[in-house]
Amino acid sequence: MTAPVRAAEPIGIRNPILPGCHPDPSICRAGEWYYLVTSTFEYLPGLPVLRSRDLLNWETIGHVIDRPGMLDFDGIGSSGGLYAPTIRHGLGLFWVVCTLVDRDDPARGGDFLVTADDPAGPWSDPIALHADGIDPSLAFDDDGRVWMHGTRLAADPEWPQQTEVWVREYSPAQRALVGEEHVIWRGAVRGAVWAEGPHLYRIDGRWHLIAAEGGTEFHHAVTSARAEHVTGPYTPNPANPVLTHRNLGRGPGVIGVGHADLVQAPGGSWHAVLLGMRTADGVHYPLGRETFLCPVDWQDGWPVLAPGAGRVPDRVTAPWATTAPAAGTWQPDGRRAGEVPPGDPRWTALRALPAEIARIDAGTWRMPVRPTTLQDAAAPAFLGIRQQHSDVDVRCTLDLSGLAVGERAGLVVRQSERDHVVLQVSRCADGDVLSVVRRRAGILQEGAEAAITAGPSVELVLRVRGYEYLFEHEGRILGSADGRELDAVATGGFLGIWIGVHASGDGPAPGARCA
Repeated sequence: MTAPVRAAEPIGIRNPILPGCHPDPSICRAGEWYYLVTSTFEYLPGLPVLRSRDLLNWETIGHVIDRPGMLDFDGIGSSGGLYAPTIRHGLGLFWVVCTLVDRDDPARGGDFLVTADDPAGPWSDPIALHADGIDPSLAFDDDGRVWMHGTRLAADPEWPQQTEVWVREYSPAQRALVGEEHVIWRGAVRGAVWAEGPHLYRIDGRWHLIAAEGGTEFHHAVTSARAEHVTGPYTPNPANPVLTHRNLGRGPGVIGVGHADLVQAPGGSWHAVLLGMRTADGVHYPLGRETFLCPVDWQDGWPVLAPGAGRVPDRVTAPWATTAPAAGTWQPDGRRAGEVPPGDPRWTALRALPAEIARIDAGTWRMPVRPTTLQDAAAPAFLGIRQQHSDVDVRCTLDLSGLAVGERAGLVVRQSERDHVVLQVSRCADGDVLSVVRRRAGILQEGAEAAITAGPSVELVLRVRGYEYLFEHEGRILGSADGRELDAVATGGFLGIWIGVHASGDGPAPGARCA
């Protein structure tokens, strides 16, 4: 008697597909590969390019902004920098459009375009688009014309923070926007703020607009509209918003979903990548805005996101995926525990490339001390990676042999210049001092101190359990921080938390007894 063959369980894609601060995702497909980019703000290298054959297994193949001098980041404060990129493939090239934002100087930066033959790079030098606003995108018409579009504050708003979406032709030959500009969208709901993140698609003879609305926080939503012509007029989807979690209320789970981008699989199915925030209390999300995957169906000529459920699923069934991630294999999304080697593409620096801040020597980072501090909107001696899990242990061994009196180095939990916590070793004339120092809203808060035996190296430990961040040395807890006071809700930024190392030699160490 032969036992019946049991069909294999379909592989499920776990959400988020990119945990940790991977906001504003944009996706395209070229052949058998999907390519995805996300915002990186003041961190460099900028705009990681990830690829996947199945939307399940992702690898980082490069970064768009990866050369010195491509853009000027000096003086750009936290939650400024690179906003909301869009990636597309057309006319034989890969295209990325994005915005460089200086929140303190709105006249600086602006929308730009780069192209590449290979999405792994190299990418061209940026071409300024000289367009107002943020969140640029582009679409290719059937006749090969290129249509740029983006978001800006409405010229004559009916309510505060009302925005409008514009569209205009782009000439690859002239490398400039040409022709007449058309305003095509001002939001689906009267009174809704920040209709933004627009993407246009030519599908079955119609133009479809997907846009965010409500602000990139709890009330975030996805809306849609369609038109016969790219310049409009656009008819709103009667089901708007086509996806939001705000109606679910404040509870544990995923909030703030929005900023969606659609892609079609080779077999004809559709999917959306979008951002959302995992929260344990319905309010705070130290991991920042993450990238989620959502199924899409087309009914009556309109997109239906998360059909039959109306919310982003915990897992997306992927019958086309044949290979699940092997246990223990390295994934660029950080699901594997273990050492993060210097060559890992998750390493970032502030306003400079990691190679400009440190060098790799014998399999480890060697980072010279700089006078710049974490409070400065410059390029300090800092290297870090996104926090990608709510429960994580971080061990960091610092070589202090080159540290001079008055200099310090430590393990950092960073949100911004104004909000961060450091477990630091300060080199004093009469010995080393270990202390926990915090900046909250720019104000210095001194913590516990302990004299330690001078040595060539020291191991510092950070243990994160939910919202609790514990700083340890040799099994002793020296201080703690509350992630609810460090996330974007509390600080007013757009970022998740970064964990890294920092060294400074700007004079007497704040918070240390030798000051």
